[in-house]
Amino acid sequence: MLTVEGLNAHYGRAHILADVALSVSRGEVLALLGRNGAGKSTTMKSIVGLVPPTSGSISFEGTEVAGRPPHEIVRLGLGYVPEERRVFTELTVEENLEVGRQPARPGVPEWTPEKLYALFPNLAEMRRRPGGQMSGGEQQMLTIARTLMGNPSLVLLDEPSEGLAPKIVEQMAVTLKALKAEGLTLILSEQNLHFAKLVADRATIIEKGGIRFSGTMDELMADEDARQAYLSV
Repeated sequence: MLTVEGLNAHYGRAHILADVALSVSRGEVLALLGRNGAGKSTTMKSIVGLVPPTSGSISFEGTEVAGRPPHEIVRLGLGYVPEERRVFTELTVEENLEVGRQPARPGVPEWTPEKLYALFPNLAEMRRRPGGQMSGGEQQMLTIARTLMGNPSLVLLDEPSEGLAPKIVEQMAVTLKALKAEGLTLILSEQNLHFAKLVADRATIIEKGGIRFSGTMDELMADEDARQAYLSV
C-alpha cells in the first residue's frame, strides 16, 4: 500500500533523514521505532507532505506523492494523527469530528460519528464538550476519531501512547487492534516497545535518520542486540 525509498529530508542545513526506506502492506500494522529525535516524526511528516523531502520516492497505492501538498495526499486516503493532537479546543467533540469528514471510499471502512462513539465510548459521553476541556487521553481518542472521519485507507499515528497513563495505553492498544480488524492499515511511530508489541505485525527501527532494522515483531523480540543498540535508554 505504501512504499518509501531513498527518502531524504532536511531542516535548513541539517540532514534529518538519510535514504529512509520502509513499506507497509494492506491490512498490516507497522511500528516505526526509535529513540526521541531519531527521525520518526520527520518520516511521518515527510510522507504526509508537511516536510517536503529533498529526494526519494513515496508511493501510496501506486501514486507518487513525494512533494505533493498535504491536502492532496490526505484526499487520496492517507490519514495523519499528529503527535501534538491538535484538537480544535473551542469546538465540541461533535464539531471536531465534522471537521474531519470526507466522502466514503470504495473498499475502505466507512466511519460515521455513531460508529466512532461505539469505538470510543468516552467520546460518546462528552459529545458536546469542547476539545479544550478534555484530558490528554481523551484528546488522543478524539484526534484519532477525527482522522477516521476522513475514511482513510492508511493512517499514520505519531507517538499515540506518549504521555498517556498505562491504563489508557492498554485501551489504545485494544482500539488499534479493532481498527486493524476493520481492515485499516496503520503505521505508528513509537518509543514504547511494549505498546508496539501489542499491536504491530512488523517493526522498522530508525536511528540518526537512517533505518537500522526491519523485520517482523517476533524477529525484533528475538534480536536483543538490535533492541539494546537502538531502543534502550
